[in-house]
Amino acid sequence: MKYPSGRIPFEYEREDLAKVVKTVMDRRDTNIVGGNISIRVTDEKGKEYYVMTPTMMSEAYLGHLTADQILVIEPHTRKVLSGNGKVTREINMHEAIYDVNPDIKCVFHSHADQSMFWATIGLSMPNLTEATQKLKEIRTLDWHPMCSEELAEYVAEEIRKIGDKALRNGFLLNSHGTLFTSGGKGMDPITALHKSLADVDITEWNSKVAYEQTILQREGALDGYYSEGVKIGTWEDVKAGKALYNTVALHNKNGD
Repeated sequence: MKYPSGRIPFEYEREDLAKVVKTVMDRRDTNIVGGNISIRVTDEKGKEYYVMTPTMMSEAYLGHLTADQILVIEPHTRKVLSGNGKVTREINMHEAIYDVNPDIKCVFHSHADQSMFWATIGLSMPNLTEATQKLKEIRTLDWHPMCSEELAEYVAEEIRKIGDKALRNGFLLNSHGTLFTSGGKGMDPITALHKSLADVDITEWNSKVAYEQTILQREGALDGYYSEGVKIGTWEDVKAGKALYNTVALHNKNGD
């Protein structure tokens, strides 16, 4: 792994990820327990590494990280090749996701404020806002213990099942937080990082809207969930396990 004399490896990527961590904290897209974020990078020889947040990024450092605190990790050996910090225990979930889909360039796990409501009740979030429609279903996955191999294997299998949707996807981890993945063939990892940041942010707005529409239904003031002028389902559908989104609007936008 070569880099200019006096500079740290993957400096630009690490600086950017440090800025993203601060942004996520400021926007309440995570809480003091933090979560963890990684991007998949390659060196000039094509060897892959993870550029990843250290454990305790929020609780110990309050989201104020320098580029040198962001880690460069060798996949599977989990050896820290550069960076001042320790590897999060949830690296197993990141590794499992990257292994199952080589086009994923970013894994973004946070404890987003509004989304935790849906994650804790175990129901999928109705996708209502215009900005979130391309995410399609925003599903809440079954509960598995955090940081466990069981969770890593389960999430990887769910990523495998959805195929190319994993290149822009949002899952809710039951009682644990959000999990966004992004990428694509040839996509720059920083671009993927920023796409996942945008997705967690817009999903937070959608979560609040979906909650308020749920309350209006329970109070009898609304007969269902509405998105772009279309009724896309009801609270009863959500309780039955459906992950609602506006299939009509998305169909028209895609021109299919």
